[in-house]
Amino acid sequence: MIRWFGHGRRTIAARPKGSIRVAPFLFRHPVASLGVFVAAVAIIGVPVGPARAQGKVEATYRATLAGIPIGSGSWIIDIGPKHYAGAASGRASGLVRVLVSGEGSSTVRGVVNKQGRLIPSIFSANIHSHESYDVRMEMSGGNVKSLKNDPPVTESPDRVPLTDTHRRGVLDPMTALMIAVPGTGEVVSGEACRAKLPIFDGRQRFDLALSFKRMETVETEKGYSGPAVVCSASYVPIAGHRPGRYVIRYLQETRDIEIWLAPIAGTRVLIPYRVSIPTLFGNAILQAAQFESEAQAPSPSRAANPSERPARGS
Repeated sequence: MIRWFGHGRRTIAARPKGSIRVAPFLFRHPVASLGVFVAAVAIIGVPVGPARAQGKVEATYRATLAGIPIGSGSWIIDIGPKHYAGAASGRASGLVRVLVSGEGSSTVRGVVNKQGRLIPSIFSANIHSHESYDVRMEMSGGNVKSLKNDPPVTESPDRVPLTDTHRRGVLDPMTALMIAVPGTGEVVSGEACRAKLPIFDGRQRFDLALSFKRMETVETEKGYSGPAVVCSASYVPIAGHRPGRYVIRYLQETRDIEIWLAPIAGTRVLIPYRVSIPTLFGNAILQAAQFESEAQAPSPSRAANPSERPARGS
C-alpha cells in the first residue's frame, strides 16, 4: 500500500499532486508490506485533546529487509488550530530498486474541528512502479465525495467489488498515519492502540485492528528521544482486494506486526517511529533515523503549507 516515505523537503514540495499509497502497492510487493501498515495506522473521529494545539514534525525513514537496506523516505506533518496537512515521498533503493523499481509521493489536507477531530478534505497519491497510477479523493465528514483513479481500477471477477458504502465513514491513508489520543492524560500510552481503524485508499477498503502490546524507550540519530507505545496490528480486508492473492492471505494471518508510535510535540498526535512486519525473507522494518518535532506558535497559514521549512527541535 504505502510507498516508502520520500526524499526530503524539496522532493515533497516538488510533487504537489503526489501521495503515499497504502494498499495496492504493498499487496503486490511483499518488500513493501511494511509501508502498507504504516499508512494504515489511522484514526477517524478520535478526540485530539485541546483543538488549539499546534505542532510540526519532519521525519526521515530507512527501510530494511532482514537487515538489508531496501528504501528510504521522509514525512512532514503540520497540525494547526484549525487545519492540518501532510506530505511524504520515497523510493526503493539498493538491490530492491533493481528488482522492484518504484517511488511514490502523497499529500493530504484537512481540518481540525471544534471537538479536536482530524477530518480529511483532500488526499492524493502518485505511484510509479511496475504499475503506475494516480489517486485523488475529495472527502467531507469521513465520506468520499469524489474519487479519481488514473488509470481506473481494472475490473476482475476475483476482486471483491467496492460499493458506495465502502466510501463512507473512512479515513484516507495519510490521515491514517496520525494517531490522536483522547483526553488530557499521558499522550504516549496504550490508549493510542485501542482502535479498529476504517481505511480507504482509493482502491481498497480495509480495517486495521490495533491493540496495546508494550512500552519502549527509543532514541533517533537526530531528534526525538523518549517513550514510544508499541501496538500490535491486524489487517482485515473488506473490499477492493483479491482474496486469492497469497500476500492478502499472509497479511490476514500474520499476528506479529508491530507499530511503534512517537509524539508530535505540541499535540496529542502520535505517528509511526518504527513498523515491523515478518516476511518469508526476514523482518521488514521501517524506522525513523530523524524525528525532529517542535510545538509551534498558533499560525493557521503555516499548517496549510507543510512544504515550508519545518522548525527544528526534539
